[in-house]
Amino acid sequence: MAEHTSPLESGQLLSPDIPMLTSPPPPPHPPNIVNGDVPQQVILVQVNPGEAFTIQRDDGQFQCITGPAQVPMMSPNGSVPQIYVPPGYVQQIIEENGVRRVLVLPQTEFHPGGHSPLHHPPPPPHAHLQAFIPHPHIMHAPAHLYSGMAGGTGDMNPQYISQYHPAHTTIYSEQDTHPPHGRAAFSHRDERASKTYERLQKKLKERQGVGGGGGGGLAPSKDSPPPSPQKSRGTPPSGGDLQNGLGGKGAEEQAQPSTAVADLGKSPGREEAAESGELDEEAKALQERLNSICKPVVTDIQARGASLSWVAPSRTEGDDEPKEGEVVPAEPSLTYEVSVSYNGKDGKYKTAYSGVELSATLQDLRPATDYHVRVQAMCNCLQGVPSEPVSFTTLTCEPDTPSPPRKASGTKSSLVLQWKAPCDNGSKIQNYILQWDEGKGTGVFEQCYYGPQKQYRLTKLSTASRYSFRLAAKNDMGVSDFSEVVHVMTSCSVPAPPLSPELIQSGVTWLCVRWQRPAGSPKEDEIAYVLEMEEEGSGYGFQASYDGDDLSHTVRNLHRSTTYRFRVIAYNAEGKSNPSAVSEFTTAPDRPGCPCRLTVKGKPHPTSFRLTWDPPKDNGGSDVTKYVVELSEGLSGSSWNQVYTGSGMEFVCDGLSPGCSYQARVHCISVGGESPLTEALQVQTPPVPPGPCQPPRVVGKPKAREVQIRWAPPLVDGGSAVSSYSLEMFAPQVEEGKEVYQGSELDCTVGSLLPGRTYGFRIRAANKAGYGPFSERSEVTTGPGAPDTCRPPHVTCKSPTCAVISWEAPPCNGAAVSEYRLEWGAAEGSMQVCYTGAALSHEMRGLLPATNYFCRVQAVNVAGAGPFSDAVFCQTPCSVPATVSSVHALRESEMRVEHRTPERGEDEEEEEDEEANPLLYSPSTCLGLRWEAPCDHGSEITSYLIDLGEKQPILTGPVTKYIIQNLQPDTTYRIRIQALNSLGAGPFSHTFKLKTKPLPPLPPRLECTASSHQTLRLKWGDGPAKAQPTDSLQYHLQMEDKNGRFISLYKGPCHTHKVQRLNESTSYAFRIQAFNEAGEGPFSTVYTFTTPLSPPAPLKAPRVERVDESCEVSWETLPPMKGDPVIYCLQSMQGNSEFKQIYKGSATSFQLPNLSLSTDYRFRVCAIRQCQDAPEIIGPYSSTVILLPPRIDTPGASGTMGSKATEAQKPKRSLTDEQFSFLIIALLAVTSILIAVAIQYFVIE
Repeated sequence: MAEHTSPLESGQLLSPDIPMLTSPPPPPHPPNIVNGDVPQQVILVQVNPGEAFTIQRDDGQFQCITGPAQVPMMSPNGSVPQIYVPPGYVQQIIEENGVRRVLVLPQTEFHPGGHSPLHHPPPPPHAHLQAFIPHPHIMHAPAHLYSGMAGGTGDMNPQYISQYHPAHTTIYSEQDTHPPHGRAAFSHRDERASKTYERLQKKLKERQGVGGGGGGGLAPSKDSPPPSPQKSRGTPPSGGDLQNGLGGKGAEEQAQPSTAVADLGKSPGREEAAESGELDEEAKALQERLNSICKPVVTDIQARGASLSWVAPSRTEGDDEPKEGEVVPAEPSLTYEVSVSYNGKDGKYKTAYSGVELSATLQDLRPATDYHVRVQAMCNCLQGVPSEPVSFTTLTCEPDTPSPPRKASGTKSSLVLQWKAPCDNGSKIQNYILQWDEGKGTGVFEQCYYGPQKQYRLTKLSTASRYSFRLAAKNDMGVSDFSEVVHVMTSCSVPAPPLSPELIQSGVTWLCVRWQRPAGSPKEDEIAYVLEMEEEGSGYGFQASYDGDDLSHTVRNLHRSTTYRFRVIAYNAEGKSNPSAVSEFTTAPDRPGCPCRLTVKGKPHPTSFRLTWDPPKDNGGSDVTKYVVELSEGLSGSSWNQVYTGSGMEFVCDGLSPGCSYQARVHCISVGGESPLTEALQVQTPPVPPGPCQPPRVVGKPKAREVQIRWAPPLVDGGSAVSSYSLEMFAPQVEEGKEVYQGSELDCTVGSLLPGRTYGFRIRAANKAGYGPFSERSEVTTGPGAPDTCRPPHVTCKSPTCAVISWEAPPCNGAAVSEYRLEWGAAEGSMQVCYTGAALSHEMRGLLPATNYFCRVQAVNVAGAGPFSDAVFCQTPCSVPATVSSVHALRESEMRVEHRTPERGEDEEEEEDEEANPLLYSPSTCLGLRWEAPCDHGSEITSYLIDLGEKQPILTGPVTKYIIQNLQPDTTYRIRIQALNSLGAGPFSHTFKLKTKPLPPLPPRLECTASSHQTLRLKWGDGPAKAQPTDSLQYHLQMEDKNGRFISLYKGPCHTHKVQRLNESTSYAFRIQAFNEAGEGPFSTVYTFTTPLSPPAPLKAPRVERVDESCEVSWETLPPMKGDPVIYCLQSMQGNSEFKQIYKGSATSFQLPNLSLSTDYRFRVCAIRQCQDAPEIIGPYSSTVILLPPRIDTPGASGTMGSKATEAQKPKRSLTDEQFSFLIIALLAVTSILIAVAIQYFVIE
């Protein structure tokens, strides 16, 4: 509130978006301050953004506090301190949760003579505002308060200033009144600072990876003191966690910052554009500030502790001080970590303190030790560089407490004590102080030695007496504490022989022996004992097994059931006594091992099984006295019952449940104890059929045609789960039952029953073992139902227009018939009710003559209507048939040849043989007719009369299709048809003309012109091999397959056909047929042609190798051909003579001797198939191989011509047929091109 500023606006001073800072945590010992109940009271003065609050301290200095802030002021008498406000403003006091807050508000009405306060409604309570602000010192009301002094100087201690992080505060004020000189710049600065602070917090959260609010990240201003120390850094408490302004989680969490952003209309676009750059600069500035921490100051150095203090890191020089009216950024929350090293400056540092205080105390240090200490500042996830280490050395002190002295040696009257030097703590130990009680035992010690030695000898002591000693060390810094008291005994005379040892307890591998102290030995004498043991029969004599001062000892690792001899010897510092008398003790036997081979003998029975076992392999040194068998039902093994105890090794477990799992185990007992249990043996008893079920019962009300039956499982399942049930039903007056259901369900619905009848039911259950007995029979009566189906009614035609229908009453099924319904109609599917009543007959009038009618009847009672009876057909008196219409000729494909001649009967015409390729009537001598049957007028048509004009009329049966045979080819006939029945002949149909076709051609002769082992070339007729476009005569060639059926091979006008993919030496049957426009002619007789045997495959060129004056010819091997062996024929040609056979046999090589050195030889080979029932078949010869005569070269040229001679000796390969053909075609192509070029050049040009 500067002096020259305009009056404050209420919207700026009390805006709900003005951030407020939370208070610091309370000190360890807060003053006696409560919420207005005692004279001392806290008053909060709110300083808004852009304003300043100036106070005068007791020393006369002024302290200026810039907003936003809340200044807690201490009122010792509970009254509000006097605050001076500028003209046009008034102060208003608001109390929230016991905390009074002073607000400076603009005055709406100005009254002369004084400033009247504004009467604004109090703001709503805020759960996040603290109820009181504790301070370590009471703040007195200042004498002078100035509200218009902006930019004042001076420092104020942190305890007088509370800095709060933003929190929303809602205060009702006038928002529409704006003075001429507003403070928009201050509001804008407040918004920018808030958003910058929020972005910094967001950046720190992202680096840390943890959500929630953190400490403040803005550098403090010049006029703002550092924040109060905080014990922890965490998220601020929510509003629900605060009660009466005080956080429910303690003062540590109350001090955590919370952030709220005030949005006063700043452009978001520019804010987002500068967000990244500003955030990085602020984070860097904070990091630089953390790195600038100075090294700590060490004070109050003691021998085992030291005090540290340091200064909080200050702002860097680059940070500008806030100008007048600007928002002071919130001070960040810093924590500090102190680490100590005692291994030098570069040694390993350990953390000794971590907190928010600016001082710390190091404890548990070592005296006279060099230490290095450093401090490091941290803020949230940012961590500064540790400061420079500071070294200090702890002070020296008195030595540590020494260890108690020990006895080095001694006699009856002297003792020698020794001790070790303790830590001197920086000052050399000069002397040791040894004190003793002089053997009095009163606890009063006297000094017996003072000097630098570490041992001392005491003489002239009493025999067998106890003395107490303690030790202390002394250096220049003082005397250490005394050590613990130690008791030492002097020696006495040799002890007397003790009594013989006694047995306390014996075990399997151990014996516990005790003995007595020798008689007459003083209590102060330190006597030890040696226990000697001798095993019976070992031959080693007595061996020492114990040496000590105890009066008992347990000798272990012994053998079971073995006798041992013991004696004891006592000794002290003077010597050993004589051995005691010998005692004999025996170890106990061990428990036996578990029995072996626990098995089930035989097959388990439903209620018993027999167990057998073998004795244990190790009886533990004693005989087994008895065996114990335990049995557990089920596989859990939670409960075991003892079922047998005895010396036998076989037992029958009876009284068991069928189909249950049992576990059996056995152990044995001897003098040595019980053996371990054997592994549990699982035994499953076989199940038995289940017991009887309860009689089945009816569910609900029985229906007329079905009932629902339900039953319960049997009480005894026989040891196996019930898998299915069988329900039997007994019909009325039937003694034998019928199974109506079988399954696993416990109910079923039995249907197809008769209404009003009584049925019997019984049930039985089944499991793995089979079916159990039937239950008792239960009787069930079905409910009444609709009447049964009536018998077909009887129809009597009195005249062509009148008929009488009568019927009989059906079974009523438990309820009397109330009426009958008669349906009548010309078609069975379109009958209508023509009568309803109780009579058993009805007369129908107005019927049409020669008409078919259908009728049926139905009975009705109170349960419903029964089913209709079968429909009855009736016919009125008949007349002659009507005229035949729709007569047309049959297609050629429909004129099939029947297997049975029509003369054998009329019924045989209706049966047709559907074959794959049926025989057809010839259209040249036959005509096929089809017509629709005319109305027979009530009398069945018995025959039809076909009139052909000049020929005799044909009388057929009652058919609608007929084929007229034995007609003349290529002839026209006039045909009409007449229908006949028992009453006479009907009128003729209209006359229509039909013409027969010419006769089809006859089949040609079929012959085989060429054949191979896989193909047959067939030829027929005298025409050319290729078809002409004008040929109307075509042929159909067929071949018989393995099933005896003929399949089509060729259909067309050609006269030849090549059949391929045949097998060798196989006969094939063929037939041929000719057809033209007149139709298909008959098939020829079957021709049979046989394929020859296949010759062997051609061989590759043989390989020829010259061996001196002979050569060896070899060739490839061919496998046998369908069981026929293959031999080879080798031919040779010498010079220009003919080929001669030189070898024939099954070998694949041949050596030709006595070759001429001046003649060339040619060789070729072929394969020969030796057939069993046919002559040999010779295959094609291979290509020829030439063997040139050797050349006799000079020695000089033999080296150069060696390779050429070798090449000449290589066999030359001849061209194959394909290669030769290709060569001829290439030559012809080249010749044609040359001729074309010559013609182009010489003729055209």
